[in-house]
Amino acid sequence: MTTAIAQRLQALGITLPPLAVPAAAYVPFVRTGSLVFVSGHIARKDGKPWVGQLGLTMGVDEGQSAARAIAIDLMGTLQAAVGDLASVRRIVKVLSLVNSTPTFTEHHLVTNGCSQLLVEVFGPEVGAHARSAFGVAQLPLGACVEIELIAEVA
Repeated sequence: MTTAIAQRLQALGITLPPLAVPAAAYVPFVRTGSLVFVSGHIARKDGKPWVGQLGLTMGVDEGQSAARAIAIDLMGTLQAAVGDLASVRRIVKVLSLVNSTPTFTEHHLVTNGCSQLLVEVFGPEVGAHARSAFGVAQLPLGACVEIELIAEVA
């Protein structure tokens, strides 16, 4: 892969991970027509779930780092789905779930860690996307953030 996307990833020092084996009864992605639906990915740090709760055990900056790490994993899965990220026409939608206290209100800022990296890698025309960010009481394995993605591909 010697595309502009591959060059941006290399310049950022990012190596995309291989496709992860699902830990439950689902598939990592589904392609239908020109859309690829990438299953939710939880934040991981040093190969283990990135555990924490925003507003209690972690702040926005760490949450953004977790969301950025998820973006890298999502791109790895998307690459496995389409073969080459250069075939991505648009990141359509990102849905972010943030493990947070009832009083935490900065889910959107946490999710920026993912959104900003997608725009940085794909450029604003392809990487800018619709988005939802929710606070939830808990996520699988105690993860601090989970994000899913929908992309349009050639």
